[in-house]
Amino acid sequence: MIKTELSRRSLIAGAGALGLLARPAIGLAIGPAGDQAPAFVDALIARMTPEEKAGQLTLMASAIGGAAASALNPPNANNVEQQLAAARAGQITGIFNGAGSDWHRRLQQAALQSRLKIPMVFAADVIHGFRTVFPVPLGEAASFEPELAERTARAAAEEASAAGIAWTFAPMVDIARDARWGRSVEGAGEDVLLGRRFAEARVKGFQGRGVDRDDCVLACAKHFAAYGAAEAGLDYSTVDVSERTLREVYFPPFQAAFDAGAGTTMASFNEISGVPATGNRWLLTDVLRGEWGFSGLVVSDYTGDEEMIAHGFAADGRDAARLAFLAGVDMSMQSGLYAKYLPGLVAEGAVPQARFDQAVRRVLTMKARLGLFDRPLGRIVAGRERERVRTPAALELAREAARRSVVMLKNDGGLLPLAKAGRRIALIGPFAEGQHDLIGPWNVYGDDKQAVDLATGIRAAVADPKLVTVAAGSGIDAPLAGGIEAAVAAARAADVLVLAIGESSNMSGEAQSRTAITVPAPQQALAEAVAAVGKPIVVVLKNGRALALEGAVRDAPAILVSWFLGSEGGPALADILFGAYSPSARLPVSFPYESGQEPYHYDHKPTGRPNPPGPPQEYKAHYRTAPNEALFPFGHGLTYGEIAYSGLSVGDGRLGGSGTLSIAATVANKGRRAAEEVVQLYVRDRTASVTRPVRQLKDFRKIALAPGESKTVRFTLRREDLLFIGQDGKPTVEPGWFDLWVGPSAAEGLQGAFELVA
Repeated sequence: MIKTELSRRSLIAGAGALGLLARPAIGLAIGPAGDQAPAFVDALIARMTPEEKAGQLTLMASAIGGAAASALNPPNANNVEQQLAAARAGQITGIFNGAGSDWHRRLQQAALQSRLKIPMVFAADVIHGFRTVFPVPLGEAASFEPELAERTARAAAEEASAAGIAWTFAPMVDIARDARWGRSVEGAGEDVLLGRRFAEARVKGFQGRGVDRDDCVLACAKHFAAYGAAEAGLDYSTVDVSERTLREVYFPPFQAAFDAGAGTTMASFNEISGVPATGNRWLLTDVLRGEWGFSGLVVSDYTGDEEMIAHGFAADGRDAARLAFLAGVDMSMQSGLYAKYLPGLVAEGAVPQARFDQAVRRVLTMKARLGLFDRPLGRIVAGRERERVRTPAALELAREAARRSVVMLKNDGGLLPLAKAGRRIALIGPFAEGQHDLIGPWNVYGDDKQAVDLATGIRAAVADPKLVTVAAGSGIDAPLAGGIEAAVAAARAADVLVLAIGESSNMSGEAQSRTAITVPAPQQALAEAVAAVGKPIVVVLKNGRALALEGAVRDAPAILVSWFLGSEGGPALADILFGAYSPSARLPVSFPYESGQEPYHYDHKPTGRPNPPGPPQEYKAHYRTAPNEALFPFGHGLTYGEIAYSGLSVGDGRLGGSGTLSIAATVANKGRRAAEEVVQLYVRDRTASVTRPVRQLKDFRKIALAPGESKTVRFTLRREDLLFIGQDGKPTVEPGWFDLWVGPSAAEGLQGAFELVA
């Protein structure tokens, strides 16, 4: 249990949280800016026909896809031959989510038979691993270890590039503050600072020492912008936010990705203030290129240009192509509208020739920086794919990442860790056993059949596997005939229960919005029934979002949030359950009391009528049935140690000019087990010309503590860390008093204050 000498619900501020507001993001890791092409590119453009140029701006789904892609779009012989013919004719710039190196080799060889021999680029959704699958990004963000994300992205790039892939549509850097939105699972959660740091880390991991290397892939920061702010958490829905919110919340992770070198970005599906992002010139040209200096490539999302017709923004396909292209989308994904309409639009003068050539220049420059002109088959070497995927080192990293992603929400009475011997364990629930729902959503190339389930992990960890009994108890969203009865019988015969419940893979991800973010009713009924037996229960949640926990699930003495852990999830969970590893992850999203609190995020604004501490008061800001706070707050997570905070120091309490403020606190492990603690710094600006959040994370440190060990943790706060967008729409900072907290979550900690002086 966390112990603090001082405690109060509020926020944390850390170095650099808003620093990006003060400067433009520059960036391109792919080498020279997109318009500063190698010398041969302009000569090549001069030789191209309008149809060949449009082909270079057209990206299509592979006719032969990875396992998940093929399930959605089964290949047929006609599609395959048509795609090979398009490659030979120079009518296609590349494909995405292709089946592997053999198919990529065939396509590249066909492209090299084209008139101008322009190589193809092979892209893929490598979101959280290739064939070795790592925790979903939201789970990995729970580690609060950006360096871990860099390592897993590096491993994913090594595997994917061995299949010929040179470009990944990742990382997703959308801030997500409504847990009803299914694509929360792909990002780093609700906090801007955490989002920035994981965006930067994943870009560095994917791109490695240079995107021209055969073990690296080019990153694509997506979805630009504010996709995670969809109304009511409904995927693809309207976004209507202020420019201040865009610049303070949704832009900074993109800026961090570009500063780290991401050379491409993807336009989002949503509209912003009435203008679809795919046709939003202010967003894609004025801000992205004019203000930030980005000169890489902008690609549409899947048929995003065509979807502007349904938005009511474009009259037809021709109009959609024109609007998207003039707004700043260089490459069209899947719709085929650019290939169909751009040559005619240019001939008619509706699209300037200079803009046409500019987009082609960006594409060819990207291919040049990827080394495709010099070595078109450089990433496609016979036997390499088999050698690089699912290596022992990659699988060990998957296990490490998985256990570092598990959050322990509760551990009343020290129920965990469990003893490996002498206790009968009933493993109950639809996720207890079986090769399903293991790797999670948005993985094109992984396979549940190659992942390790919880039952296997537990049986391998205990002294006598015969003492482990498994009962499904219910289906995921439907009861099983006799299931509860069998589960109750297993519970009565056991000493301790491990209840594996939660969401299936297809409850999270794209187009998987939920109106109630609760455990499905049949599983909740199962939990109530086995809890009534009266045995100790450890709940192991499988989830791709924050959940509103109820009843026996919420009241269980021990709760682990396991997300979707990937290839080695079962062994990793066993490491946690039996104490081989002490939980060290923290919530990157707030778990609300009820679904109706969504969208909820810890760094919300104050109201003019805040409810004071204690019971609800009339005519104050609160719900009728729940407090206006989280059940489990952002940053929360327990360890097997006993962590105590003391000795907060804020130096002289004054921050001025170009100086810094040194903040320190002592963190001790008073328990008998080693632990890792995520020490968090939050800040609140008490009074400003624009209302400020009740707390904001400004920095964090993850430290290891042996039993009985204490450490002094130091943070440095700078003036630029306090920037916000002022009334004039520009970054500013104002003198005055600030509260700060150093603690284990956004809802508690040691509290101090300092003054920012002019």
